Amino acid sequence: MYSDVSRGDFHDLFNAIRPDQFSYDALDALFDYYEELEEATGEQIKLDVIAICCDWTEYDSIEQFNHDRGSDYYETIEDIEMETTVIEFDGGFLVEAF
Repeated sequence: MYSDVSRGDFHDLFNAIRPDQFSYDALDALFDYYEELEEATGEQIKLDVIAICCDWTEYDSIEQFNHDRGSDYYETIEDIEMETTVIEFDGGFLVEAF
């Protein structure tokens, strides 16, 4: 059984379960990503807050990303996009686990 989730519902669910996982702007970017994915595939996506938290990491900078990865290999977001999905938003970007 599925139900429509509004942007506000999406934020509320994350804030109830994982309040410190993503910034407000990152949650907006994730909401838009999954809405577009549903439209592109024509299939509804089950909202699983914990799975999304496991699948995505928010970064403020390439330097922070490289620090977390323990390397200086990635110089641009495009370098990261060669290996995984990246969602850019005002103030940072999200990287899908790879």
